[in-house]
Amino acid sequence: MSTESSPSRSSTFWREWAKPILTAVLALCALRSSLADWNDVPTPSMVPTILEGDRVFIDKRAYDWRVPFFGWRIAAREDPERGDIVIFPSPVDGIRLIKRVVGLPGDTIELRGDRLVVNGEPARYDAISTAALQGCEHEELAGFRVWREAKDGLDHPMMTERGSLRPSDFGPFEVPADHYFMMGDNRDRSLDSRFFGAVPRETIRGKALAVALSVDPDRAYRPRFARWFSRLP
Repeated sequence: MSTESSPSRSSTFWREWAKPILTAVLALCALRSSLADWNDVPTPSMVPTILEGDRVFIDKRAYDWRVPFFGWRIAAREDPERGDIVIFPSPVDGIRLIKRVVGLPGDTIELRGDRLVVNGEPARYDAISTAALQGCEHEELAGFRVWREAKDGLDHPMMTERGSLRPSDFGPFEVPADHYFMMGDNRDRSLDSRFFGAVPRETIRGKALAVALSVDPDRAYRPRFARWFSRLP
């Protein structure tokens, strides 16, 4: 009676188990690196559009084709537009940020009393009922004013803090060529281009499209089912 040799068992394990698993893992990593990914949101800088505990779907091929794993840009597809929610590394510490594009190359950006002004033209603001905000708990918005901001491609909810001590005026600031001006929708709690300047086009790595999953970290990670699979405004 013969027994299978150790090299043969190793070869069978590699061929039938290890190799398919490794191939699948590499394919998934390549997909996340260059085509699509998800981003967990740990801060309130994009509330009420994106909440802490949201897992956001990112289209990494929205603007560029890039080499998997290395991130080298092969070719540009299209440029970000005003109103897009994008991801990029922070110019301060390299941490991945998610913000909204409010200024395009050549624009002059100002804030007057927390209200956005683009090229001398103010955005329009309409009050929003908190009940109309999908999946937001009333407590998350307590102490804030919530608005719909509309201007040349912008049409989204944003909010400002009642009684904030932060300066409400900014600029004017002219956005350099091949750069974009980013802001969080939670205007008084966002570290953005008002502090670190405009963001180079080449560092923008993808466009946020939708909330894939959402949990509430303040309530034992209870699922927020109303936010699952919802598109971002």
